[in-house]
Amino acid sequence: MKSALLRPWARQTTRSLEKQALNACRDQHHIWRKLIKKARHTALGREYGFAEMRSYEQYCQRVPVMDYEALRPYIERIIAGEKDVLWPGKPRYFAKTSGTTSGVKYIPITKDSLPNHFGTARKALFNYFARTGKGDFLDGKVIFLSGSPKLEKKGGIPTGRLSGIANHLVPAWLRNNQLPSYQTNCIEDWEDKVDAIVRETLGQDLRLISGIPPWVQMYYERLLEYSGKKNILEIFPRFHIFVHGGVNYEPYRAVLEELVGAPVDTLETYPASEGFIAFQDIPGEEGLLLNTHSGIFFDFIPLEKIQGLSSHQGLYFDLPRLPLEGVETNKDYAIILSSNAGLWSYLLGDTVRLLSVKPYRLIVSGRIKHFISAFGEHVIGKEVEQALEFALEKVPAQVVEFTVAPQIHPPEGGLPYHEWFIAFEQKPRDLSAFAKYLDEEMQRQNIYYRDLVQGGILQNLKIKALPKDAFRLYMQKLGKLGGQNKVPRLANDRKIAEQLS
Repeated sequence: MKSALLRPWARQTTRSLEKQALNACRDQHHIWRKLIKKARHTALGREYGFAEMRSYEQYCQRVPVMDYEALRPYIERIIAGEKDVLWPGKPRYFAKTSGTTSGVKYIPITKDSLPNHFGTARKALFNYFARTGKGDFLDGKVIFLSGSPKLEKKGGIPTGRLSGIANHLVPAWLRNNQLPSYQTNCIEDWEDKVDAIVRETLGQDLRLISGIPPWVQMYYERLLEYSGKKNILEIFPRFHIFVHGGVNYEPYRAVLEELVGAPVDTLETYPASEGFIAFQDIPGEEGLLLNTHSGIFFDFIPLEKIQGLSSHQGLYFDLPRLPLEGVETNKDYAIILSSNAGLWSYLLGDTVRLLSVKPYRLIVSGRIKHFISAFGEHVIGKEVEQALEFALEKVPAQVVEFTVAPQIHPPEGGLPYHEWFIAFEQKPRDLSAFAKYLDEEMQRQNIYYRDLVQGGILQNLKIKALPKDAFRLYMQKLGKLGGQNKVPRLANDRKIAEQLS
């Protein structure tokens, strides 16, 4: 009944998205003007002269790019009880997250920014329904593998992981479909939580599963272990859509499809605590539609202009910034947000690559601080992921997780190299051939890396094959097992490598 009732709404959602995609640049500048006007009397707005600001160019001149360190003093004022600091009033929530350099971060979510987070998720699902005709997931059970919904108070403001906050905002029409239960979702230990979720979901009519691929894999494996079944479709015969985000799905596709027993539809999303950035609008096609009509103004910095730079107390001055109409396809950019959550010229930390501009579709190509350039090669996440996909096509294997680090002073002597730490579910029949294809594709992906190898500065990459549970044990040791936590694909040092060696 739900799918039948919601079908017209789903069709209207897709029509609206198509119209918005055609007017993306116009909408973006309208959003910018609206943001500046509404925030002109906030503490930050007065500091930077929003009331007198008339153009985007003025905004770029006056408001430097900020990372969380620059935002922190304003957040502390909010926690101390001050109103109208970054956005009128006080935030409804703080999304608690962790950074590589900033420690714990508290990202504001305001009444005005809530539709961006949770309305966009609805749009993504309804658009999938309209384009595929597959809406019966609304008539069965759905599961969101997420962080705990328990919220603490920070300065009187409810605070928790974004995925936990989302559990409190599930609309009434979907709540009866949702799994796991609130009590199970509150279990802190991930191993115990997965076991409880398995017990609770066995025998249910589960049709949609959402989560980060490595943790969903763990859930699948426990389901099969508990049930004694051969694949997930024997347990949930009407399961047909997997919603994922946070990491590239392709390295996990083969092993997850084997566990499921057949390919199922996938829907990729790009949510962050700072805002819901993009989602896959054309099922089965690469690229995510930029969310240009949802309270966020985007601008972009060419990656080569910011990679490796250090900020001054979280501020980056005199960086070249481009509005949406200024970006080009097939180039990597750092993505910057100004939003109705009270973020201003905020450096998200991700890098993106535009696949098209009519409409604006992108892929996430990496992280600004997750790269390897120990020798000037500037290797980014998308390059290592695509190289791994190529090697897996040539020499089949099943990868659980991986990361890459430079080996500058090889203990065995000889030239330095890139060392790949790969946990295999199923090892390639010929690891040497696998490494050869991997290196060939890395050289094709990155000309600087190719020149270093062919110029005798680096030797070809090496692979350290790890047990399939190596990364799970590593994340467990860090206290970051499960939820939305992810292993960095790249590091410019060997901190992770030393833990895995």
